[in-house]
Amino acid sequence: MRKRVVVLVLVSLVALAVVASESRRLMAQQGRPQPHPSTQEPSVLVTPTTLEHWETELSNWGRWGSDDQRGTLNLITPEKTRAATRLVEDGVTVTLAHFVNEEEAIDSQTFAPTKHWMTAVDPTTGGVQFALDAMTFSLHDGQLAHMDALCHYATERNGKQVIFNGYPQNLDAEGCKDLAIDRMGPGYVTRAVLVDMPLLRGVDWLEPSTPIYVSDLEEWERFAGVTVSSGDVLLVRAGRWAKREQEGPWSYGQTGAGLHASVLPWLKERGVSVLVGDAVNDVQPSGVQGVNRPLHTMTQVFIGLPLVDNGYLEDVAREAAARKRWEFMISWQITSVPGGTASPFNAIATF
Repeated sequence: MRKRVVVLVLVSLVALAVVASESRRLMAQQGRPQPHPSTQEPSVLVTPTTLEHWETELSNWGRWGSDDQRGTLNLITPEKTRAATRLVEDGVTVTLAHFVNEEEAIDSQTFAPTKHWMTAVDPTTGGVQFALDAMTFSLHDGQLAHMDALCHYATERNGKQVIFNGYPQNLDAEGCKDLAIDRMGPGYVTRAVLVDMPLLRGVDWLEPSTPIYVSDLEEWERFAGVTVSSGDVLLVRAGRWAKREQEGPWSYGQTGAGLHASVLPWLKERGVSVLVGDAVNDVQPSGVQGVNRPLHTMTQVFIGLPLVDNGYLEDVAREAAARKRWEFMISWQITSVPGGTASPFNAIATF
C-alpha cells in the first residue's frame, strides 16, 4: 500500500511538472510577437528547407563575373537610366530620406548613440566661437533611411561566414574588406515603382505584422497600371511613418508590416535592382520557423539585391497619388564610407 502511494505521488509530481512546463511555454509564447496566421497557409508557406533550395535556384553568384561587388545594381544600365529621365514631366522633386535625431525612443539610437555638438567652443566661457559642428550616429539607426552594403548579411558555408558572390565575410575593426558600401558605385539614376499598400487597402497604414504577398504586389500593378521590370527600384509602402506620426514610436523592428519571404522568386524574376521599404522590409515576425529576416539574408547574400530600410515614403506617396502615377525617376548618391556596411539613403524622386 505504501509503495502504491509513493508511486501515485511521483506520477502526480511528474504531471504537475509537465503542466507547469507547458504553462511556462505558453506564457513565453504569449509574450512574444506571433507571425500573422496567413503566413502558415500552404500556398505561401516558406520553410528553412524552401530557403535552402532557393539558395541555389535564386543565386546570382557569378552572373556579373566572379569579382562583381555590385549585384543587381548592374541591372541599372545606361539604357535604363536614359529611359528613366523621360519619366520627368513636372519637375517636382521629393526626398525619400529620413535622418537620425537625438530622441530617446524605442526606434531611435538603435545600435549606437546619436550625438550632435558644436566644435568651436571657448574652453573657458563655453561660448560658441564659430559655426562648426560634428555628429555621430549609427548607419543602421532605426530612424535613418539607409542602404545596406552587400557585406551586411552572411551565411555559413563549411564553417565560414560567406557573403554575396562567394566572398568571405572578412570583417575587422575597419569594416568589410569586400562588398562594402564604397564598392557599390558612386550613385544611380533609374525608374522607380511605388507600391502603396495602405492606399490599395483604403487605410492609413497596414496593421503591425501584416504580410505582403506576390498576389498583393500584382494586384497593385493592375490598380496602378504599372509593371515592375528589370533595373527598377521597388518602393513598398506599409505606412510605418504614418503610424508613428499618429501614434508615436513603436517596436516596428519586431512587429512591422512588410514583405513575406514568398516574394523572393518574384523579386528575382522581375529584376528588381534595389528594394526600399519604410520599415525593415521583412514582415516581422517573418513566419519562417527559426529565421528572423529571411528577406535580408536571401536578397543580400544570394540574389545580391541591396535593401533600403526606413525609407521615408510618405511624401512620394502623396505626390504619386495626386498624379495617379506611381512610376517616376529616382536618383541617389552612395556615401562612400570606406569598409562601410551601409550608406544614408538620400534619394530624390522626380515627377
